[in-house]
Order: sequence, then C-alpha cells, then structure tokens
Amino acid sequence: MKNDFGSGAVWKVILRQAIPLLLAQLVHLLYNVVDRIYLGHLEDIGSIALTGVGLIFPLTTLIAAVTNLFASGGAPLFSIARGAQEENKAQKILNQVTGGLLFSSVILFFIAYFFRKPILYLFGASDASYAYADIYLKIYLFGTTATMLATGLNNFINAQGYPRIGMNTIVIGAIINIILDPILIFFFHMGVAGAALATVISQYVSCYYVMRFFFSDDCQYAITWKEMIPDAEMYKDITSLGVTGFIMQGTNSLVSILCNVTLRTFGGDMYVGIMTVLNSVREILSLPALTIPQGATPVISYNYGARQYSRIRSGILFVSISSLIYTAIAWIIVLLYPGAMISIFTNNMEMVATGTHSLLLYFFGFVFMTGQATGQTIFTALKCKKRAIFFSLFRKVIIIVPLTILLPRMGFGVDGVFLAEPISNVLGGLACYITMIITVFKRLPEDGVECVL
Repeated sequence: MKNDFGSGAVWKVILRQAIPLLLAQLVHLLYNVVDRIYLGHLEDIGSIALTGVGLIFPLTTLIAAVTNLFASGGAPLFSIARGAQEENKAQKILNQVTGGLLFSSVILFFIAYFFRKPILYLFGASDASYAYADIYLKIYLFGTTATMLATGLNNFINAQGYPRIGMNTIVIGAIINIILDPILIFFFHMGVAGAALATVISQYVSCYYVMRFFFSDDCQYAITWKEMIPDAEMYKDITSLGVTGFIMQGTNSLVSILCNVTLRTFGGDMYVGIMTVLNSVREILSLPALTIPQGATPVISYNYGARQYSRIRSGILFVSISSLIYTAIAWIIVLLYPGAMISIFTNNMEMVATGTHSLLLYFFGFVFMTGQATGQTIFTALKCKKRAIFFSLFRKVIIIVPLTILLPRMGFGVDGVFLAEPISNVLGGLACYITMIITVFKRLPEDGVECVL
C-alpha cells in the first residue's frame, strides 16, 4: 500500500502527518481569527462588534462537535481497516461519514437559522450585542454544509497519507478569506456582514477542493450515493467512537455559553469581548499541542490494526515529549507579552488593560493541557471508548462548569471565570494522562499478538 504508516521512524511518520496538518489548521483558524481582528479595530463599534461575533462561538463549536461525531469516529476506524487490509470496509466507513455530515448539516442549518434570536440571547447576548451577532450569524449559517464536509472529510485525506493535499484544501480557502475580509469589511463598507460573507465564500472553496480529491485518481476510495444509505451497525461503531470528539467540542460550547452569561452578569459586554479575545489566543497557541496528537492518530490506529505495538509506544512517547516542550515555550511567551497579544484584537485601551490581567489568569499552568490532549487522542485512536468519553466529560462538565458557576459567587467575580480553565487543565490533564499510561501504554503486548484495550 502506498501510505501504510507501518515503516520508517515513527516520529518522522507522525511529523509528516502533523506538520501539514498544523499548517492547514493554523491557516483554517484564520477564518475566524482574522474576522475578529478586523472587526475589533472598526472605528467606534469595534468592541461591541467583537462581543457580538464572540457570541457566535458556541454555535460554531456545536457545528464542529457534530462534525466530530462522524469524522473523529470514522477516521480511526478507517485507518484501522486500512491497516488490516479491509479495503471495502474502509470505503464504506468513508461513505457513511459523508452521508452523516450531509444530513446533519441540513438539520443544523434550519434549526440555527430560524431560532437564531432565542439562541443568541441564550448565549448571553444583550440588546446592543445581539444586532451584530445576528448580522454575522444569518450569513455564516449558509456555509454550514460546506464547512462540515471540508473539515470532516479532510480527516480521510490525511488518513490516506496525503497530509499536504489536506493542507492545501484548507489553505486555499483561508487565503481567499484573508483577501476578501478587508475588501468586504472596509472597501465595500459591509462591516460584520462582510466578514461573514468572506468566511462563507472561503468555506465553499475549501469544500470544492476536498470533494475534488475524492473524485480524483489519487483517491482509491470512491464516494457513492449507494454506500451513504445508513448502516445501523456501522453508524453505531462510528458514532460511539466519535462521541468523544462530539463531547469535547459540545462541552466547549456549553462552557462558552456559561462563561458568556456569567461574564455579562458580573462584568458586562466588555468581558464577553475579552473572552472572545482569550479564546482566539488560546486557539492559536494550543494548536500545535493539539495537532501533534491529531497527526499521530492515523499512524497509531493503523499500527493497532497491523498489531505493531512497539510503534504505538514510540508514538505515544514522541507526542508526549514534543507537546510538553511546546506548551512550556508558549506559556513563557504569554508571561512575557500578554498585552501585545490582546492588542492584536482591539485598540480599546480599557479592554487591553483588563484583558492582560485576565489572560495571565487564563493561561496559568498551560503545560498541563498536554495531558488531556495526548491521553484523549490515544484513547480515541485505540477505540477505548468509555475512557475517552469519561475524560471528555470530566474536565469540562465535572470541573469547569461547577467552577465557572461557583468561583464568581465566592468572591472572585469575573476572575473566577478565567481561573476555571487552568484549574481544569491541571486536574483533568493529570488524571487523563496518568490513566492512559496505566491502562494503555503499560498494557500494550509484544508485536503480532492480538490486543484488546
């Protein structure tokens, strides 16, 4: 097979997957981040426009969660089937995921579009911020199907050993978004609507290039309507594994809603805008720590199917060490330049001063997030469904949600919202990683032996 992940130094194979994936996701992140940067610097309305767009974050995260339900569940099963030389099964998994993404995207669009007003007020909108949130959302939602197909099926491009193609499909859309943003926002004076329209156009371009790959000669797995007909047993396998990714993103949405509502209650709209900025900084700085494990996922899943467990152990060690080194460096950068990071997104001096303090709280103990990211990825890659689901819920629902509710009411005020994240990183990250070492790493047998974890 052309890309079997079963030979060569494991760390090199992982990096060949992770580096293009990192570049692709970094550029993809610019879809939203560039919007926030431009909108945050709009004259007079920058702060409230930034707050309005920040209210969309829980919904975009929910769309990503549903995408993960199918894609993050199907991609490891796809890789395991490839490793076991089960080509027909691999193709069917691809088609079942494609059908699930198409159907769910249509459902999400209609629900979110026609109920967007109550949804946005539920997410913490005020009368002032709602106007900007609504303008952005009602345009953004028309890209739902495109973004779900582009993001979800990209996993299957990478799983076939074509990370550069996967990178290019995302990069080309992001470049178009970056070019269109200032043209539509400033030159055509479209403001928030221009930012949303630029994003939607770029999403459709990315989707086009993803689909073009699956109908090209490079792809050995065909997308066909016939194989999209739901297979109950296969959907059960895909979604039971993908529920981990769904919960991770879904709980992000829940926490984001709770943070917005609490911050608006204890601090007002400005603090909702600050949380938008902090989420943007976190998305950028955490990306390599998340992408390295993601790049390792198809490699680890493939070798699990091929029963090459020594390569899995090497992969786990490489991911752990490299992620830890990176997050330590990122944390130091935050400590040295917190104000500069906030200033990228706003020229409001009050927001910069207040946001600098909040950023230092929010990023305390940043290195511990590697435990959650690494452990969670390994559980998913090796089909350890129950542990993957538990630790998805443990950090966000069991730790962050209660802390976000309680700390502000125990005298910490808005600082309590920002402290919940680092506390959860320490407790959740350590618990997840230690469990992975004990129940997975130490239990892997010799190569060639059947293993059920």
